[in-house]
Formats: sequence, C-alpha cells, structure tokens
Amino acid sequence: MKQLKSRSQDLRSLFENSITIEYVAEPLKAVNANLSIQEIFAWMQEQDFDVVGIETEGIVTGYLEKNNLTHQSSGKCKNHEKAFLPQDLIAISTPLIKLLPLLQNKTRLFILDCNSVTGIVTQGDLQKSPVRMLLFSLVTLLEMNLLRIIRLYYFPDSLSNILTEERLKTAHKLLQESRDRNEATDLLDYLQFCDKRDLILHHPDLIKKLELKSKSSGERFLKNAEKLRNKLAHAQDLVGGSSWFELISLAEGLEKLLILCEQIE
Repeated sequence: MKQLKSRSQDLRSLFENSITIEYVAEPLKAVNANLSIQEIFAWMQEQDFDVVGIETEGIVTGYLEKNNLTHQSSGKCKNHEKAFLPQDLIAISTPLIKLLPLLQNKTRLFILDCNSVTGIVTQGDLQKSPVRMLLFSLVTLLEMNLLRIIRLYYFPDSLSNILTEERLKTAHKLLQESRDRNEATDLLDYLQFCDKRDLILHHPDLIKKLELKSKSSGERFLKNAEKLRNKLAHAQDLVGGSSWFELISLAEGLEKLLILCEQIE
C-alpha cells in the first residue's frame, strides 16, 4: 500500500500553492472623500467598523480609523484621511501560511490587488476555517510524528514503567473496543496526546534532539499544543485565555518541532 504523505513540506506546499489570504480577507468598505466626517463617524459606530477606506474619484487612496475620530471631529472625510504605508499592505496572492507571522504584531493589513486596495485582513480573520485547517494540520502531523518516534524508542510492554495505570487502562479500553470491531492494530495506536507527550519527555535524548530545552519547557509547549488542538476540534475561540502573539508563536514553534521530528529516523 502506498504510504500517505504526511510531511511538513507537503503541508507548506499545499498552503503556499493553493490557499492564499484571499480566502480569509474581507472587502474594504469605502466612503467618498467629500462626505461629512460626523456622518461617517456615526455610520461607522452603527456598523461597528473600526476602519473604512477613503475613495477619491473611484480609487481608494487612504483610510479612516474610528479610534482617531470623535463626535467633535469636523470637516470632510479627506481631512482625516490616513495614507497607506508599505508595511500596511499585502498582496492578495500571498500564501496563507505567510500571513500568521505578519499579523503577530499588527491588528490588520490592507489587501493589494492589481495596485488597488480592495480588502482588509485582521487578526480576527485568523479564526476562519482556512487558518483553523492550517493549525489543525500542523498539530495532527506533529501527533503522528510523535507516535512514529515513540515506536522507534518504545515497545508496548515498556509503557507501564512510564505511564500511570489509569492512562494505560484507557488505552487498553480503546484497544479492546477496536478489537471488537476487528480494527485493532496495537496498544501504541490508542495512546492519547498527553501519553505521547509524557513518553517523549521521559527520554532525555529526545528532549535534546527535538530542542525542547528541558523537560519542563517541553511539557509547557506540548500542553499548549494539546490545548490548541482541543480548541480547534471543538470550534472554540482560538485565543481564549491567551493572545494572538502567543498563538502565532505557538504555530511557528509547532512547525519547527515538526521539522525536527521528521529528522529522527
């Protein structure tokens, strides 16, 4: 049977060649530069828009930020227009996988399509399905590789020296259920993420090869990875209890760890 591809390079290739930021961006609402700023400020509050484009002769030339406006703001929209800076712009063809680090320290980027600003992408857009697919793929590939490494370093009958009786009981229960369905392979296939984490961290050589620094730091990182997987699996808020900076740092760490896992043979 042909082995299925499950390398980080394959995942990166998919998200670089097929899935771009176009799939998570939103159109940028734009208003005429000559409209009253008081009218537009009230409209932005009503629509809950933080940013709108400024349109002059059919071309979006800049933008308004609600945070920079008040009820006392006066004049026309063009009097409060902010110019687009190069670091605020991103091409619509940019691969989705490259968007995460760009939004780590920015709340938004404007989408450039054929030299025209047409859309906007914010940190909130990272909650959308394509980004969740990317993150879930990273975590899933990591878990697959952790199991592969465990098979290299452990035998099923050696697990009792490391895992608790309760954890082993859970694995044996899942194994028996699969046997009843005539689907079982071996006990290692029924380990949970926390079991794989403990087995990896029990081996000093693996901590070194995977550059986890120490058992405690490796435990923190892999626990965060497990929390992310659970949030993704249950369609929960990705940054509940953390921040976008932390989430994006975790995603970068997952990709790095996955590459190191693949080097162990």
